[in-house]
Amino acid sequence: MPIKLDDLDIALLESLIKDGRKSFNQIAREIKTSAPTVKARYNRLVNIGLIKAVSVDLDTEKLEANTSESIDSLRMNAIKKHRVKLGKGVMIKLSCDYCKGPINGKPRILKFGNSERFFCCVSCKSLYEEKYKIRFNSLK
Repeated sequence: MPIKLDDLDIALLESLIKDGRKSFNQIAREIKTSAPTVKARYNRLVNIGLIKAVSVDLDTEKLEANTSESIDSLRMNAIKKHRVKLGKGVMIKLSCDYCKGPINGKPRILKFGNSERFFCCVSCKSLYEEKYKIRFNSLK
């Protein structure tokens, strides 16, 4: 079962899309919540794989080169950049961190440190724990 984004998740993502250099404190002030809440939500979105990276957005108009071909290819790549519209009802598809299959229903979550792993069934979760021979504190 996909995870549904709430208004706070959407506000956080929109703020990061506008400027990925903002601190958690700046984002918290902007979306009117606490910095620890923003950090926890950010980490959750990274753990489920929705946020893969925070990247650089270059102003290609300020670049110069000996050949126009290299600058033109940079500009075309900048134009192809994804533009995402977020709104209510946006869902995130999860896949099992062990078998890579889809997660239907409520995911089994294994939490350790600042990371979380998501599994489709108890078997995959157990096999993952066995494979890495570590006992984790799991969320219920």
